[in-house]
Parts: sequence; C-alpha cells; structure tokens
Amino acid sequence: MKPDISVKLCSIKLQNPIILASGTCGFGEEIAKFLNLNKVGALITKTITLKPKEGNPPPRIAEVEGGIINSIGLENPGIKSFVKDKLPFLRKLKIPFFVSISGETEDEFAELAKILDKEKNISAIELNLSCPNLKQGKNLFGQDPKITYETIKKVKEVTSIPIIAKLTPQVKDITEIALACHKANCDIISLINTIPAMVIDLRTGKPFLGGISGGLSGPAIKTVALKMVYDVAKVVDTPIIGCGGIMNGKDAVEFILAGASAVSVGTANLISPDSAQKTTEEIENYLIQRKINSVKKLIGKSLD
Repeated sequence: MKPDISVKLCSIKLQNPIILASGTCGFGEEIAKFLNLNKVGALITKTITLKPKEGNPPPRIAEVEGGIINSIGLENPGIKSFVKDKLPFLRKLKIPFFVSISGETEDEFAELAKILDKEKNISAIELNLSCPNLKQGKNLFGQDPKITYETIKKVKEVTSIPIIAKLTPQVKDITEIALACHKANCDIISLINTIPAMVIDLRTGKPFLGGISGGLSGPAIKTVALKMVYDVAKVVDTPIIGCGGIMNGKDAVEFILAGASAVSVGTANLISPDSAQKTTEEIENYLIQRKINSVKKLIGKSLD
C-alpha cells in the first residue's frame, strides 16, 4: 500500500508537498510542455504588479558554483493582462494555484488583492515581501515587523482568499518577522527568498548582470533556508512552505522534518523541468523504505 503524501496548508489540500516556485514556471503554460502540472501539489505564478514591468536589462541570469543568480526585475504583464490572458489556463488545472503579487506600497498590495478577490479558483495569494517599500526609504517590506503586519492586515481586509507571506532572509531575526505574520493572522508563511549576490565579469571588470546584482538561489542557500524554517517552526504554528535549494527528495524531506508542511522547488525547475515529479517520487520512496504511512508524520519531527 502506497503511503499518503497529501498535505494541507490551512484549508488548502495538496495531493503532495511539492509546489512549483514563483518565477520558475511562468504562468504554468511555459512548463506544461515538460511536466504534467496536475501531478504536482500546487504552483505559484510569476509575480504580478499593478502595471506591466519590463524588468532588468540582460543578462539576467548567471550560473555560479552551487546555484544561480537571477536579476529578472519582476518582469510581468501587469494585473489586467494576467486576469485576461493567464487566468483562463490556470483555471483549467486540477491542482491549487497561488498568485504571487508585489507592490511598492501597502496600498498597492491591497489593491492587487482586491482585484484578485473577484476572480474564481485562486487558492491563495502570495505576498512577495522581498521587494522595496518606496514609502519607507526603499527598505524591503519583509525587513520590518510592523510594516509586514500592516501589509498583511490591509490585504486580509479586502479578500477572503488565504494569504501567503513570502519572507526575505535579509533580516537580523526571521522569527520576529514570522511572529508579525502570525499576529496579522497570515494563513501561510513561505521562506526563504533569494539572497543578494553578484558576479564580476573578468573580461570587462564590470558586474556581469544587467541589474548589477541579483538573488542567489540553489543548493548554496539550502542550509541557510533550512535553519530559518526550523527557527520559525519553533515559534509559530502557522503552516510553512519551505524553499531554498531543494533539488531532490532528500532535500524536501529535510525541510519537512524541520517544520515545513510543503516545499517549493525553484532552481531545480530550470535545470530539469520535470524535477518536481522526481522529487515527489523520492519522497514516496523514503516513506516506503521506512514503513511510514503518511508524510504528515514527518512534519516538524526534528523539533521534538
């Protein structure tokens, strides 16, 4: 008998713990040629803003030891185009999908959420709190517990759709931010986002990326992400999506043991578009080998 690999994130049931991370699967259509989307737990869309954004100049990705650095710059078609052109495909899927949003102010986050609240079948809204708050001297939303709290509260006032807070690792104490999320009745916490990094082109002596610097992802940040998930799971009972360097089933199980109810796979999708399916199979095999009948029994076991 196969083990039960389904999990729950608040009221959202996933057939398995593997989520396609924002920015690595587009709006679903892009990766659907290589992966049966209905076999994954859920997907998170590319981040959407109120108005279209062209993003940063190329080059936008640099391969480095242990991962990649990306400097995309939130390129996206804007909320109107997303609703008109992208949502129809997503609604055809048999799995939950989460819409990632970003704003320059708390009010922009709320405005985006209010628009999405009118749309059907959206399982959750992910707040990309790793972007600058232009009202607060360009500090990231997720670096200040008060701003994190206020942003989530404003969003929850305009929508009944579950809210995911995607947290930045660029903080002194990630638990302080997580507690602010919990206080604001955030439904799910996702951590971590990428870590700031850069590459110098020795041929020119200048930064390689068109955006100068970018976000490091991949195996190089896994242990950092794992510790932050563990630390947050110790202080809040809010469901956690763990992310950062998850390349296979072993990595995924580590995050689940550390307290994550689900995990999101990002960089691995860019290396092998069907990595989510392989990772799911490896989790299942891990359970079978240890005669564990449900993946839920692993969640937070390292905290005991």
